[in-house]
Amino acid sequence: MKIIQLSLLCCLFVLLFGTSTHAQDVRTVWSTAKAKKWYHEQPWLVGCNFIPSTAINQLEMWQQGSFDTATINRELKWASNIGMNTVRVFLHDLLWQDDSIGFLKRINIFLDISARHHIRPMLVLFDACWDPFPKLGVQRSPKPFVHNSGWVQSPGYSALIDSTQQIRLKNYVVGVVKRFGKDKRILAWDVWNEPDNTNNSSYGTIELRDKERYVLPLLEKAFIWARSVSPVQPLTSGIWRGDWSGEQNLTSLQKLQLSQSDVISFHNYDSGKEFEKRVKWLIRYDRPLLCTEYMARGNGSYFEEILPLCQKYSIAAYNWGLVDGKTQTKYPWDSWKKEYSAEPPIWFHEIFYADGQPYKKQEIDLIKELTAKKSEKKKTAVLK
Repeated sequence: MKIIQLSLLCCLFVLLFGTSTHAQDVRTVWSTAKAKKWYHEQPWLVGCNFIPSTAINQLEMWQQGSFDTATINRELKWASNIGMNTVRVFLHDLLWQDDSIGFLKRINIFLDISARHHIRPMLVLFDACWDPFPKLGVQRSPKPFVHNSGWVQSPGYSALIDSTQQIRLKNYVVGVVKRFGKDKRILAWDVWNEPDNTNNSSYGTIELRDKERYVLPLLEKAFIWARSVSPVQPLTSGIWRGDWSGEQNLTSLQKLQLSQSDVISFHNYDSGKEFEKRVKWLIRYDRPLLCTEYMARGNGSYFEEILPLCQKYSIAAYNWGLVDGKTQTKYPWDSWKKEYSAEPPIWFHEIFYADGQPYKKQEIDLIKELTAKKSEKKKTAVLK
């Protein structure tokens, strides 16, 4: 009996004092000063959203049977050669569920390859876009001429609406961020990509019109989970739709994204004029700005307009796409409704053909020129 009582007292001690100590270790949202200091220490961040051309989605990129290090190495070299120093890469919760040890090993290999090319990735934990029914194993072939026909959401529909799966999702977030939260090879963590994207028009089998009701509390928890292991890298989740000109125009989810982000990230696929207007809306937060998605030629978003604006306002710039491949994002969004039977007259996304030849040489020249100038300016400032 005394042994049992002693054990209970020990457990109570751990609960009271162990939990308290851990709570003191958990970091809060960065102060504005800390966020600015971190950003000042970075080069001008220019990169792309990256997936190897041989993968149709996150699962195919990372699963053991299709993890293509040769293609990853080759294509990251192309990115580095044009001046890119970062990429934004999507993970998936099912990869942790299936093989957490192997998944972490493959992330480590990817980081080694990236570092070889002087590229520091931003890793995306969750994603609300495209197919809500992800499945492990061999992924389906691309649907001909359709933009992102095989990309999958994380968490999927069933996990999103099933609260009992949150323990699994927490283990994934905590496990990955804890493993790499002090790793200097990683630039930042994007907690959830476009969490308020419904994709109802693309998948007629379900219509989760109240998706935000499920996502909002889970996004809040995801920030807490990621922050609980005190990563040295910043956390963010990018806003992308609607009017951000005043607090009164923001949704509850957008307010959460902005309040919980150490650095502010956003998406914009519009013209330079619209892009600049939205940048001015976000300046009021007085934090570093990272545009984690832009460049959709058919929508009026071009390197020629957007990248100089990012340089002007010192904004990190991640265009969508690098190499034409199985995601088929050279086709526009409307390929889900409009039938295509050949290559589009103008590529929507992507920079290179599969053999490494540029889609538009003038774009490559511009990226090289701007990144080289910014690097020289940074060196000069350091010398002074």
